[in-house]
Amino acid sequence: MKILLADDDPVSLRLMQRTLENYGYEVVTATDGVQAAKILCNPGGPRLALIDWMMPELDGLGVCREVRGRHEDAYIYILLLTSRQSSDDIVSGLEAGADDYLTKPCHAAELKARLHTGRRILQLEDKLVEAREEMRFKATHDALTSLWNRGGILTLLRAEFSRATRHRTPLSLLICDIDHFKKINDTYGHPVGDEILQQVSHYLRDLVRPEDCVGRFGGEEFLIVLGDCSRATLEVRSNEIREEISRVPFLTQEGSVSVSLSFGAITIEPPCEAVDIDLYVKKADAALYRAKAAGRNCVVFAEQPVAV
Repeated sequence: MKILLADDDPVSLRLMQRTLENYGYEVVTATDGVQAAKILCNPGGPRLALIDWMMPELDGLGVCREVRGRHEDAYIYILLLTSRQSSDDIVSGLEAGADDYLTKPCHAAELKARLHTGRRILQLEDKLVEAREEMRFKATHDALTSLWNRGGILTLLRAEFSRATRHRTPLSLLICDIDHFKKINDTYGHPVGDEILQQVSHYLRDLVRPEDCVGRFGGEEFLIVLGDCSRATLEVRSNEIREEISRVPFLTQEGSVSVSLSFGAITIEPPCEAVDIDLYVKKADAALYRAKAAGRNCVVFAEQPVAV
């Protein structure tokens, strides 16, 4: 694990560095407070720090304040190294943002134990962050396909709509549906239907740009949000996606299954402030139903909604 060691005394710095390296740490050094704060505030910097209280440019308390003033998730555990032992000094250090302190000269066993405590706290913090991110993912993503769920994709759509409105760029939507999906379930069983949904989701993610968003809109229906995409571009790209899906084999536990998609499409051209985004979604959904009625495996473009 990386640890920052900050001390302006070269002899003390070198002795402590050797001690920390013997404990198995990867030591990054700094000889003044400004340098220490910069290292700790850099992305990917050490998350454990042993800082001398008295340093030029910026003292240990100043380093603590600089680090705590950041607005990033990764927590940094800071131990202050000081010869001060009064209660007032200790309180000042802790109020500045230090997590712990060691008085000089520090005993090797105590140093090792306090650093171990810091590592344990950082590990617990990492687990909490991981659990939070997992909960956030589950709240916004579909459990079967790992695509954005309905709520997640609609939230992203509204954000893209606001961006397109501000920058006056086109925004396109595709709502697609797996053709004859009920027949697939009835013929091969629901486990195969789930396999098809997962494979279609995988292909849709691969067939759009990284900045585009794909969500499971419900059942066997998907919503694709394509930022800065004009009507002409959408015509080309929607048919490329449709043709690729109908061309590739879908290999399942029951053998190869042919799959095709029907699409409802619409492009939101600027200026679009007067029309609610939900109207565009409804128009694209209605176009999807016309694609189904027209024989499936095709793209039908929606009529533009009228501002109310």
